[in-house]
Amino acid sequence: MNITKLSILIPAYNEGATIHHILHKIEQVTLIHQIEKEIIIVNDCSTDNTREAVAAFSEAHTKMNIAYYEHETNKGKGAALHTAIKKATGEYLIIQDADLEYDPQEYNDLLKPVVNGFADVVYGSRFKGNNPHRILFFWHTVGNVFLTFLSNMFTNLNLSDMETCYKLFQTELIQNITLKEKRFGFEPEITAKISRIPKIRIYEVGISYYGRTYDEGKKINWKDGFRAILCILKYGALRLK
Repeated sequence: MNITKLSILIPAYNEGATIHHILHKIEQVTLIHQIEKEIIIVNDCSTDNTREAVAAFSEAHTKMNIAYYEHETNKGKGAALHTAIKKATGEYLIIQDADLEYDPQEYNDLLKPVVNGFADVVYGSRFKGNNPHRILFFWHTVGNVFLTFLSNMFTNLNLSDMETCYKLFQTELIQNITLKEKRFGFEPEITAKISRIPKIRIYEVGISYYGRTYDEGKKINWKDGFRAILCILKYGALRLK
């Protein structure tokens, strides 16, 4: 597929301290095949200076294609992604958290299976490849492996990292899917629903992972893991739309 533009979706909640860093990293990325970048930021009613940080960066980098949107109430990461997906105009889109856990220099690794004509969807796996991975929480790793295993049981996929942030989708494909989960249930929901698309071509590539501690701003917790299990059963086992 000929790709002229990649939409980079950034859901943000209280990321005023780091969002300018990730935007700078995105600015430094040169995409293969001269693909342009469209950056879509959705501020999910942050209570810090996220709005001001984005505004200051945008004013200083006018050549970057940055679109900014806000939620009037906090709705969750999934809801922020719903808004961003609707606004995307690139042929493909990728999800980018506003923290520094993932490296935008690896966009091209995810794009290669697409531009070479093999893939419609590409997941970036934190558990594959020889790229750097920060060593952090044992039980988080166990939880991720379990959730991926449970998801794979019902989707019949062999993913190694269903919960990864880096997911690259054909924009038209995902815009035609009805998404309901407004918080961290987005990952199992979208995985279950794309797995049911006839002849969908899903690939996975190894990526780096520079994880944060809770003191550094990590937000996901055991309640989100429990919700993910419910969503796997809801959209995977019961196959609800």
